[in-house]
Amino acid sequence: MYTTQLDNGTLNNYAVEPEITYQQSPTLYEQKRYLQQGAAAAFFVTALIFVSCIIS
Repeated sequence: MYTTQLDNGTLNNYAVEPEITYQQSPTLYEQKRYLQQGAAAAFFVTALIFVSCIIS
């Protein structure tokens, strides 16, 4: 972090900016895992809605 001072005495603090890195595309295994997780989450939400409709 570095600090600059204006003529009127005001201090400005600036954070050090990190180096930009780009994300790589997920592998085929990761894509399949994301699909499985999404399907499980969709099933869970659907089951919760179904149960709440039956209860009410």
